[in-house]
Amino acid sequence: MESLTLICTAGGVIFATLYWFICILGSAEQKGKRAVDISGGSISAENIQHNYDQYWSFFRRPKEIEKTDNVPHFVDTFYNLVTDIYEWGWGQSFHFSPSIPSKSHRDATRLHEEMAAELIFAKPGDKILDVGCGVGGPMRAIAAHSGAEITGITINEYQVARARLHNKKAGLEDKCNVVCGNFLHMPFSDSAFDGAYSIEATCHAPNLKDVYAEVFRVLKPGALYVSYEWVTTSKFDGKNAEHVEVIQGIERGDALPGLRRYDEVAETAKSVGFEVVEERDLAEPPAGPWWTRLKMGKIAYWRNHIVITILATLRIAPKGTVDVHEMLFKTAEYLTNGGDSGIFSPMYMILCRKPGEDKASSSSS
Repeated sequence: MESLTLICTAGGVIFATLYWFICILGSAEQKGKRAVDISGGSISAENIQHNYDQYWSFFRRPKEIEKTDNVPHFVDTFYNLVTDIYEWGWGQSFHFSPSIPSKSHRDATRLHEEMAAELIFAKPGDKILDVGCGVGGPMRAIAAHSGAEITGITINEYQVARARLHNKKAGLEDKCNVVCGNFLHMPFSDSAFDGAYSIEATCHAPNLKDVYAEVFRVLKPGALYVSYEWVTTSKFDGKNAEHVEVIQGIERGDALPGLRRYDEVAETAKSVGFEVVEERDLAEPPAGPWWTRLKMGKIAYWRNHIVITILATLRIAPKGTVDVHEMLFKTAEYLTNGGDSGIFSPMYMILCRKPGEDKASSSSS
């Protein structure tokens, strides 16, 4: 009798532990994406493995991509594959931020986003463009902080649906709008926005000049645009095999058709007509290491990988999800190495102005 009781108790503990481990633990934020809900976005469950294999084949050697016209398609595929995993394991803001003593990751992320709003002087009544908005984490933070009306664009239809859902839950539907589209060919009229920002998004473009030209087109004269760019720094040595391996690992695992050098960004902005107001690497000291969260999250990555494997074995998670998560796990190592060595930064900030009458002086006249 005692043995039966012991067995029943042990079974109950195991069941409760598994339920907590899989259904509750790991959710990036309260009432966010749960592990059991992880999907392939707009990709049907039976096609996830095939789409992952195609993606990996295409981005295996980013610098050698011949048909750049296909990049947007595979970036869309990438975000179908990773959006749920990102939301579950990271949060609704798909970017990094400098670590801040005594501040949580969530607070550091919010402050990093609010800085973008302050750099472009976003204020109530302004119409601001979020270039590559993902599921809208930065959009909601900036709308709440500035009172501006934010329109986000993302190439991924699934992210549009997720962003709209989050906007509704946050009570920000009247401030945040999301459209599906390619930021290389945006469905907006000329001079439509009072300002714009992009946070670690334009790195997916085959040619940065094309994105900047589109942003320039849709901004009003005098408007400001700030972008946090993924770049190789002055410490990167293209003849150093270890450096090259790290950068290529980042490119492969994040759908990048080739990282740009930090000193190319401003020249690109100027080439489409922008005036460069300021440029600096937000990862430079005294900023805290942006990769701290990756280092601290190693145990969480292993935990999450076990969860994903269990769910895939039970056929709750689609086939191919394990491969996707493993890719992200390996990419996190490359990102950490890039941060530790100082050869990579995900937050090279450039602040630009479209020449013309300054919006502040225009509103006061």
